[in-house]
Amino acid sequence: MNRILLMVLRNITKVPVLYTKLCRYAKNPDQYPEQERWNHISHILQLAVKSGNLDLQVTGTEYIPAPGQGFMMYANHQGMFDVVAIAATCPTPLGAVLKKELQGIPFVQQISDCTKSFPIDREDVRQSLTVIQNVIEEVKKGRNYLIFPEGTRSKNGNNMGEFHGGSFRCALKAKCPILPVAFVDSFKVLDQKGSKQLSVQIHYLPLIPYEEFAGLKATEVATMVKSRIEEAIRTHSSDI
Repeated sequence: MNRILLMVLRNITKVPVLYTKLCRYAKNPDQYPEQERWNHISHILQLAVKSGNLDLQVTGTEYIPAPGQGFMMYANHQGMFDVVAIAATCPTPLGAVLKKELQGIPFVQQISDCTKSFPIDREDVRQSLTVIQNVIEEVKKGRNYLIFPEGTRSKNGNNMGEFHGGSFRCALKAKCPILPVAFVDSFKVLDQKGSKQLSVQIHYLPLIPYEEFAGLKATEVATMVKSRIEEAIRTHSSDI
């Protein structure tokens, strides 16, 4: 049975209530505390993880800053489940920079609206620069954002693609810390057929204070963060 279908069927009686409440938050997000909105999203996605026969192994949550401090999270990208795993395990609210093709998809759109995420058109340089500037301004206000610096999911298992330096301008310009995140075997959730038990690892790595990369070029920061994520993947993966 398809894993996504399994997630839905096992929560079929809960979906209408959960989705209705999510839509209410999404319609007027500023009327509700950010933590309240985030907790509801986390609850939905924790149910999905549990219902999908997934063993989510998490380390390093102690490195996640408390709300209001403003940080950038950068993670390797293995597939759509990455966002689910972060929202299900990170206690601090986050927005994200998501590819524009995800806009309009039920649940995804509402979660995007609730978290004040930004859709990005990777083919439109001007729009992309506007998104980066918007993220910088939000982080300066104390909000937190997730970016996948590969720009798209890796199609080579636990091996990462190139990290694009442009996304690290957010951390440089906002003068905020960076929280690296390493995914191991996340790609298997949607790539493998069937719904047998799967283990997925998410490792929150030690926070990198702004002072550690201040003065570096964006490409140099990208190299620094990628090397730390690669090291974590090598440590925890049997495939590399």
